Amino acid sequence: MKRLLMLGSVLALTACAMPDVSRYAQEEPKLDVTQYFQGKTEAWGMFQKRNGEVVKRFHIKMEGHNQDDKFILKEHFFYTDGTSQERVWTFTPQTDGSLHGSADDVVGVAIGKGAGNAFRMRYTLKLPVGDSVYNVKFDDWLFRVDEKTVVNRASVTKFGFEVGQVTVFFRRDQ
Repeated sequence: MKRLLMLGSVLALTACAMPDVSRYAQEEPKLDVTQYFQGKTEAWGMFQKRNGEVVKRFHIKMEGHNQDDKFILKEHFFYTDGTSQERVWTFTPQTDGSLHGSADDVVGVAIGKGAGNAFRMRYTLKLPVGDSVYNVKFDDWLFRVDEKTVVNRASVTKFGFEVGQVTVFFRRDQ
């Protein structure tokens, strides 16, 4: 019982340790994700296990556009193992300034909030691994570096434990 209480305390403290996106409110250049991802964007990234081992690398071709009061972002993933995947996000702006997102492989609603050069989005993703599919939680942080570049770092967890990280570099030619 003591171990369970200690584990619960550690998890609670870890959850509180994450900075709030508002901490970056004064940082430049500003990141408006629906503006940055408007049109075509390319990205390169990798997934690492919690021990740092790179297990998957990928290239993404993306295209975003406004449709009525929503923002649609199509992502085409090309993995180095020869496989590919497509995800189509639909984002809806909320009155509090946040974005709510959905996609076929997202469980429930993704909730994103931006401030300054940062944007944080949290969601549960159905992750296929071999013949199985696991629901894992993503805590995605995007940071605008300059007019053309955004860096993304995501923590991937299951049952509150980190199983890996995703790092992605986005680049626009415009």
